[in-house]
Amino acid sequence: MSAAQNRKGVNAFWLEAKALPQEGDLDEQLSMLLESCQKLQKSDPEAEGEVSTLYAALEQEPLKGLLAGICSTSSFLRDLMVQKPKRLSDILGQSAGERIDALAASAIDEIQESEASVMRHLRLIKQDAALTIALADLAGLWSVKQVTNALTKIADATLRGALRFVLRDYHRRGKVTLPHPDDPELECGFVALAMGKHGAGELNYSSDIDLIILYDSTSGCCDDPYEMNRTYVRFTRQLVKIMQERTADGYVFRTDLRLRPDPGSTPPAVAILAALQYYESMGQNWERAALIKARPCAGDIAAGDAFLHEITPFIWRKYFDYAALADVHSIKRQIHAHKGHGSVAINGHNVKLGRGGIREIEFFVQTQQLIAGGRNPDLRGRETIPMLSELVGLTWISERARDELSQCYEFLRKVEHRIQMQRDEQTHMMPQSDDGVAQIGRMMGYASVDAFKHDLRDTLECVQGHYSNLFKEEQALGAEGGGNLVFTGEDYDPSTIETLTEMGFQNPKEVINTVRSWHFGRYPAMRSAKARERLTEFTPDLLAALGKTDNPDTSFLSFHAFLKALPSGVQVFSLLRNNPQLFETLIIILGAAPRLARTMGRRPRVIDALLDPAFLGDILERDYLDAQLQKALSEATCFEDALDSARIFGQEQLFLIGVRILMGIISASQAGAAYAMLAGVIIRHMLEHSQKELEERHGKMPGGQVAVIAMGKLGGREMTASSDLDLMLIYDFDEDAKFSDGKKPLAASQYYARLTQRLITALSAPTAEGDLYEVDFRLRPSGNSGPLATSFKSFRSYHTSDAWTWEHMALTRARIIAGDDGFCKKVRKEIVSILSRQREEQSIKRDIAQMRARIEREKRTSDIWNIKQIPGGLVDVEFIAQGLQLMHAHKHPEILHTSTAQSLRLCVDRGLVNNADADILLPAIRLYHDVTQILRVCLSESFDPNKAAAALKDVVVRASQEIDMRSLEETLSEFQIDTRACFVRLVGPVEEGRD
Repeated sequence: MSAAQNRKGVNAFWLEAKALPQEGDLDEQLSMLLESCQKLQKSDPEAEGEVSTLYAALEQEPLKGLLAGICSTSSFLRDLMVQKPKRLSDILGQSAGERIDALAASAIDEIQESEASVMRHLRLIKQDAALTIALADLAGLWSVKQVTNALTKIADATLRGALRFVLRDYHRRGKVTLPHPDDPELECGFVALAMGKHGAGELNYSSDIDLIILYDSTSGCCDDPYEMNRTYVRFTRQLVKIMQERTADGYVFRTDLRLRPDPGSTPPAVAILAALQYYESMGQNWERAALIKARPCAGDIAAGDAFLHEITPFIWRKYFDYAALADVHSIKRQIHAHKGHGSVAINGHNVKLGRGGIREIEFFVQTQQLIAGGRNPDLRGRETIPMLSELVGLTWISERARDELSQCYEFLRKVEHRIQMQRDEQTHMMPQSDDGVAQIGRMMGYASVDAFKHDLRDTLECVQGHYSNLFKEEQALGAEGGGNLVFTGEDYDPSTIETLTEMGFQNPKEVINTVRSWHFGRYPAMRSAKARERLTEFTPDLLAALGKTDNPDTSFLSFHAFLKALPSGVQVFSLLRNNPQLFETLIIILGAAPRLARTMGRRPRVIDALLDPAFLGDILERDYLDAQLQKALSEATCFEDALDSARIFGQEQLFLIGVRILMGIISASQAGAAYAMLAGVIIRHMLEHSQKELEERHGKMPGGQVAVIAMGKLGGREMTASSDLDLMLIYDFDEDAKFSDGKKPLAASQYYARLTQRLITALSAPTAEGDLYEVDFRLRPSGNSGPLATSFKSFRSYHTSDAWTWEHMALTRARIIAGDDGFCKKVRKEIVSILSRQREEQSIKRDIAQMRARIEREKRTSDIWNIKQIPGGLVDVEFIAQGLQLMHAHKHPEILHTSTAQSLRLCVDRGLVNNADADILLPAIRLYHDVTQILRVCLSESFDPNKAAAALKDVVVRASQEIDMRSLEETLSEFQIDTRACFVRLVGPVEEGRD
């Protein structure tokens, strides 16, 4: 057979091929292919024709140079040729177009008997098509449009072939009933929408295919409505398996279903009615942009067309939609798209998502389509280049912009294809090495790598210029200092991951996923489109601010919890964006105060209180608090309503006090008084409502009077954010009265026990609005073994003859906060009388020292941050003050005061404490209270400076008025040592092992 005859085996189409620039000897590059041909010739004599065709191709210089260039630059294409020379021979025997048409027809029409056979059949078709398309592309015989259309045709055909098999298989097994078994797709009620580049007919070489799978729940091939969703989900999973599961023959197309409505909470197949509902109520602007390219590509095409027709009003607004422009632009938020930045780096550049990349051209078109497509149907096309021409016709862009962007688009798509052809990887990144870039350049037809780099850089900068000019009037929605922040679509934008990492986030993908979940409207705050748009504008500032906290990930999760609990979002997002002080306060809370952040997350309404003008004033005004609570309670129609109202009010005020402490607006002493004042106001009103509720059932007790006594931190006005309420209820009544005067009379002890129990419930029981305080009545006479409420007679008798020293110590902090005025004065007089009795000093000192020793044995600690219990800590100072009052009040009743610090000052004034000890104890109690207040506000657990956030440590240091954490720790330690020495001097030694 002559060479001329051999050449007839090569289709004329391929004789116009262009060779690729080479490095090295052609025969050396072709050696693996030649060896494979020789092996085929020896093993299969019938393959003589195919081998002859290949040898004929290698006699043609352009073809030989093309095949050699492919072998030297693409391991994937080389393997496809070498593994099956017959495949290459068959390809070269037809034109590329004929070959693709035949492969597509085979994928759709050839019926396969098993899942394994259809998977192999479709994978071999994909391999054949991949080599055919690559050869036509690299040979310069096909335009970019022809290449992308051919890739899309094969994607459609293989998907249809897979779906037709699944439908027939389910029909054969009786799971569904096909209306037309010979044409299974017809009226089957199941349709795949091609999205993105697949929908536009613009697939790249190694592209995934983005699909939305829909089914008609009102008709179709599934007869059982209860099994319909499950059946179609199984359909989808089998379809995806056939398409993308890797076997010995590779895969067909990777399949991505994440563009369906709310993919995090919906099944792989979505009912058409549910999808319509979603887009009408929750659809986002970026989804409008995505749906521009949507096209039914497999299954019930008529159902798909009807669906797209139905959602036309969602995609295309009837007016110029400038309002959505910023939100759409957020898909590609780029500070660096604006002018003034350096040249684009070529090595490692992302030609799709990077600066000047393909995505910018696509969004250049899509944003303007969304703005004007509602009024101009000609702008509703799916393909990018034709839409550039339409924009010129409508005078939206210049002819120069169209021509330059069209040329850039084709150039970048070619580069993208060649990057992916090397190893069949879905990547858009230029190689990092110069040799790698040179290989891409040769595949593009460049003999010089410098010339290729020059043209690629010019292309990217040209795109960037047009893109930034389009959005030059828009507010920059990106990261501070440059960088992408892209949270829409289905991909992880590499630059966004880099930007978030540079901000300080350890888990940037989790941040991206969470922000995406916000935009799917899964939470009440995100249900409205306006709220989602406000959050889009606000997100970059939020992330930048959270990135400056000590633990950005933890702060971000705290904000997420807050956002999830918000009942609505538009107002809050607008306030935070337009109110820098409020925004700064929020960030400080998220970064430094986990306890407050959790409160905000559980009870987001508390943020409203920060906007109240009273936030910066009136905090110590009892009348203001009383009036506000009275107003809240006035709307209560029952006891339960009153409890809810009290919790709403109390939680807001507790939160506000905590924020004031955190921000340094109030001091520790002011904070303790504020917490105590708030508790007192709430207790008074809850006592009133408890009495009213009791009286409705059991009437009044003749001559009945009550006094609620605050003890402990509440009594001393030294409460913190975590303090319990130590209370005691004292009552009196007419001795002649046996029972209350209601329909269900009760004896006095029972009556006041129930009143006390109702008061405890009112203050501590959790309701739908949460809880308020933990309440402790153990400081009443006889503690838990005594009655819950104490009669005045019993109170006086007990403290006259039976009380222990520690109970009189506790009584030094007793402060009456609610009850009947006259009776309260009577009780207060009795308390003063009890505390003013003369006592034996040494006995008091011994009792106090023994009590301190017992506490130390039970709660032993050497942690200087356990400020209350450590030797020389807060308990020591409190015991000193209480002991001094018990020992000296009979001579100096004026030293009686419920505040530890104030009592000590009074003792110093009376000469009961010398100046040297005063110079230790007074600064110590101030520091202890300052630090304790801030720690209780910020934390629910113990403080460990080695693990604490830097922001929290800064707040603690500021509250202490020390220079830094080291100085604070040294001061604390010194005070604790000196305070213990004072305790020994004023009370006595604390002996271990003694009770």
